[in-house]
Amino acid sequence: FSTNRDLLNMFLDVLAARKDPAGLSGEVLIDGAPQPPNFKCLSGYVVQDDVVMGTLTVRENLRFSAALRLPTSIRQREKDEKVEKLIQELGLSKVADSRVGTQLIRGISGGERKRTNIGMELIIDPPVLFLDEPTTGLDASTANSVLMLLKRMANSGRTIILSIHQPRYSIYRLFDSLTLLVGGRLVYHGPAQDALNYFMQIGYTCEPHNNPADFFLDVINGDSTAVALNKLNDDEGTTLSSSLKGIEDHLVEEYKNSSSYKQTKSELERIVQGQDYSTRTKSRTITYSTSFFHQFNWVLKRTFRNLMLNPQTSFAQIGVMIFLALIVGVIFFGVKDNSSGIQNRIGVLFFITVNQCFSSVSSAELFIAERNLFVHEYISGYYRVSVYFLSKILSDILTLRTIPAIIFSCVAYWMIGLKPSAEAFFIFLFSIILVSYTATSMTLAISADQTVVAIANIFMTISFVFMMIFSGLLVNLPSVVDWLNWLKYLSIPRYGLAALEINEFTGLTFCDTRNTSGVETQVCSTGEDFLIEQGIDYSTWGLWHNHLALGIMTLIFLIIAYLKLRFIKKST
Repeated sequence: FSTNRDLLNMFLDVLAARKDPAGLSGEVLIDGAPQPPNFKCLSGYVVQDDVVMGTLTVRENLRFSAALRLPTSIRQREKDEKVEKLIQELGLSKVADSRVGTQLIRGISGGERKRTNIGMELIIDPPVLFLDEPTTGLDASTANSVLMLLKRMANSGRTIILSIHQPRYSIYRLFDSLTLLVGGRLVYHGPAQDALNYFMQIGYTCEPHNNPADFFLDVINGDSTAVALNKLNDDEGTTLSSSLKGIEDHLVEEYKNSSSYKQTKSELERIVQGQDYSTRTKSRTITYSTSFFHQFNWVLKRTFRNLMLNPQTSFAQIGVMIFLALIVGVIFFGVKDNSSGIQNRIGVLFFITVNQCFSSVSSAELFIAERNLFVHEYISGYYRVSVYFLSKILSDILTLRTIPAIIFSCVAYWMIGLKPSAEAFFIFLFSIILVSYTATSMTLAISADQTVVAIANIFMTISFVFMMIFSGLLVNLPSVVDWLNWLKYLSIPRYGLAALEINEFTGLTFCDTRNTSGVETQVCSTGEDFLIEQGIDYSTWGLWHNHLALGIMTLIFLIIAYLKLRFIKKST
């Protein structure tokens, strides 16, 4: 227990080796020995806010944990048997094939969800299981059933360490050992059943029918209605109720003078006698039970399945892209080979390029939405950062960037009436896909270390607006002053628009009929003439150097995104 949840959670993180060791003093011992560097991979940790893939079923989540956290020397059949046994023990048989649930998908109950999270950690049979306020968000009955489950595990020989806030009495009586903190300082540590007697001895009596857990918090907060049998000495100039600070100091001092404190201190001195733990370097490492390719296979399958079961991120986007392609096709339907055709071609190519850039904004939440899930699974040794990164990139590129771009091109290209050749169509398709990849990569590079999608969207929108200005359509680039002109080399739409213009205008002839002195004459110009006027090199290298630039930018942005993901703070 603690009056400050943050301090309590911090204390639990220190015990579980999930807090950055920098700046910490002291030592956490396990059976008298220092924690192994990979202790967080050997122990179980159930976080307060459930982190589990909501689109998958209970069984699928447990199988995922078993596949990645159990060594490959264990056959898959044995892993599945272990999962089925765990489902039975956790009482999840009736909902084993039900989805856990998301904001859009109705799932299992809160208690079943909590037991699923516990099961994800129990897969490896951890000798120690940490739980951060496991009753959060649960009703009294469900919370009691979860704690009864933990009590049965403790009786079977597993060490259960948990933080909790204001438990009911039926939960409190399940505890074997109790630790009370106030302001980060210890006021009681010992058998839970002896706590009431201890407080009675120092002057606080729990009223009949009062919940001991509520009584302890009342005493610590100075709001207790308990009868004070003893008072501090008058020469100290204060009483028990004079101030909260005085009560905290009094409780801390009383515990230091108690037999329980002396017994605990002597036991610790015996353990550390002759050992200099203070000079040991505190290190945190993560070990893996499976290979890179094994992890990649399972994480990629889960990522694709999650996308397919999230209609708002897969089918909805494809539907929107088809609708947009039809609208664009109708507006620019059957472009002519005259001056209006030049204007329409430039307009539609610019629109398509910019649309590919702004549609990539949806990838901003690729890493943000699952930040807590990724951090928890990475720290617990499920998979490497590179495995998670590649899986997310491939799933997003193939399903949300490539497929919509192909569908859009097949619908809009022929409706608009662009150059009717297979070669031109595939160059067009390749160009807009590459623009989409580059814009998505930049979005990921910006958002990888962000925690709020709205903030990432602001940065990306500003970036794309400036890029759009330097695309070559809205402003004549040669006329821009030198100290700003270099920004055109950072413009994704500029490279994409230039490639599309070269692909479309080369080989075309545009003719207009003009009436001069009553005589109609036909004035023609070539697409190459238009490209020269725009200052665009339409040679083979002039075309493909745009694709090369987009490819290099994509690679650079992906490296930045990976490094951000690799080095973001993953501990409290």
